Amino acid sequence: MFRIVAALSILTLIAACGSGTRYSSNNAVGARTSGSSSVQFANGPIAQACMRAGRKQSSRSKCGCVQAVANRSLSRAEQQRGASFFANPQRAQDTRQSDNPASERFWRNWKDFGVSAAKQCG
Repeated sequence: MFRIVAALSILTLIAACGSGTRYSSNNAVGARTSGSSSVQFANGPIAQACMRAGRKQSSRSKCGCVQAVANRSLSRAEQQRGASFFANPQRAQDTRQSDNPASERFWRNWKDFGVSAAKQCG
């Protein structure tokens, strides 16, 4: 059951971003779309893990969108820790259920990041 919850959390992050959304990031790269608007995305550990996950909803623009939000919301260490959840959803569940104060702080930040990604990219 907890694997399902963790996997759904990760899929929510991936599915939260649409390819037509504009946003900025310090680590952003512009890409042209079929219209006149420009879509920006970022590269980093979250985007790489997202693309490696090979999920149907994954795309360079979606994963880059999530990364751009991560750049504004999470420290580099938090990004690397969260990126590990894509390959190992059990790790996400273990972190969520942990009584360790550092893990609890991280999980609050990760959850807030997910909400922000859904709002800014969705």
